[in-house]
Amino acid sequence: MSEIRLTINGHERGFAGVNPHTRLLDFLRDQGLTGAKEGCAEGECGACAVLVARPDGDDRTRWTSVNACLPPAVAFDGQEVVTAEGLGTAPGPRGPGQLHPVQREMATRGGSQCGYCTPGFVCAMAAEYYRPERTPSDDTHGEKSGTEVQGEEHSAAHECGPNGFDLHSLSGNLCRCTGYRPIRDAAYALGEPEETDLLRRRQEQPAPKPSYTRIDTATTRFVRPATLDELFNHLDEASDVRLVAGATDLGVEVNIRHVRPPLVLAVDRLDELRTLNVSDDHIEIGAALSLSEVERGLAGRVPLLDQLFPQFASRLIRNAATFGGNLGTGSPIGDSAPVLLALDTSVVLASKGKEREVPLAEYYTGYRESVRRPDEIIRALRIPLPLANHAAFYKIAKRRFDDISSVAVAIAIQIDDAASITSARIGLGGVAATPIRAREVEETLIGQPWTRETAVNAAAVMAQQGTPIDDMRASSRYRSAMLEQSLLKFWAQEQPAQAQEVSR
Repeated sequence: MSEIRLTINGHERGFAGVNPHTRLLDFLRDQGLTGAKEGCAEGECGACAVLVARPDGDDRTRWTSVNACLPPAVAFDGQEVVTAEGLGTAPGPRGPGQLHPVQREMATRGGSQCGYCTPGFVCAMAAEYYRPERTPSDDTHGEKSGTEVQGEEHSAAHECGPNGFDLHSLSGNLCRCTGYRPIRDAAYALGEPEETDLLRRRQEQPAPKPSYTRIDTATTRFVRPATLDELFNHLDEASDVRLVAGATDLGVEVNIRHVRPPLVLAVDRLDELRTLNVSDDHIEIGAALSLSEVERGLAGRVPLLDQLFPQFASRLIRNAATFGGNLGTGSPIGDSAPVLLALDTSVVLASKGKEREVPLAEYYTGYRESVRRPDEIIRALRIPLPLANHAAFYKIAKRRFDDISSVAVAIAIQIDDAASITSARIGLGGVAATPIRAREVEETLIGQPWTRETAVNAAAVMAQQGTPIDDMRASSRYRSAMLEQSLLKFWAQEQPAQAQEVSR
């Protein structure tokens, strides 16, 4: 079994005998770094959060918080990881150590409660503390709207302190003692990192380059190919090959279902899968870019995606999850598919020496099945331009944030100057074996005036879409009702000036 090398809390070390399915969390705890805890093993609680050095352009590093309970440790070969233990300075011959500013504010303001979740909170807070776009606000009430948040989510679901700290950066961290107010107070009390701060200075240097990795055991192999062609050469080497980027889906299967695929191929650092290009007629998003990277890169160019991002799991998950992975799993309740369907997205499928483009509406063939062949991967997504001038995403779930949707609805319609609908695309999730386009509703809308009567007629058709079922998240009757109400809500929110005058 090959050796892997990690820089942990500033110290580079080599490790041999690491199993490909050993989680980063277990690996770190085996090294005596027991601050990170396991709470849920699904990436929902944040007790396991750590910091990872990720690229921020070609010559800078961004400290990024991720869940350590999901990705395998071998995926961090050649990378840098900082745990809660590595944030402050350790005691030495010259005197006692010093707390990191985040740790100090959490202690001063009583944010630790029982302390189980505190190390995870501290790491997620530290990532936001070092976020380059974080700037103080003149808002004396300690809050500003999403449109004022620079470089991150452009959503009304934002709460930022006067120091620019985005409280939703902690959306994936749960305090079991419900001690949220002192945690918020600690976050809002943070100033700017000092010039001498070692982690701040580290940001001014390039992030570690990807390492070619190959770990073999009697039952499992983990390979990080150096090139796309090498990846294609590995695709037929096992009957069950799993492509992994952020491991936010596979990690849950490994933890909860005890899945152990014989071959895991890491694709998250392949340059060919990390493109983000905007042309006159389309936007191309690389399949291995994390959702947070896409969010920063697009910087508000696609308003419908800006509605999706804050409702897609948590910041910890979005820092690792990818569009390629979310579509590749084929889950009918994945939140990105309805939005991408409404955007008329195409999937770029690549095999050795070839590419083909498939409309997302034609990609899925059944439950977790698609037209993608075993020798193909999702290389990128393409969103055609221009975008529709009215769009919305509605996620119906039991919790407002960080939850699995019962129903997801994305609507994008083009309304001309005469208040007539010239095009309509509606994506649905959670109401069929696959994400679907609501074609009948679209046909009902196109060519009609955007009036309440049109919306009511279309909403009645919307209620009949898909094959909703009864399960633990919702009943079929409830799902149908939510489909209908989503279109009526869209009418109430998205009215051109002429339609507003008529409705009065």
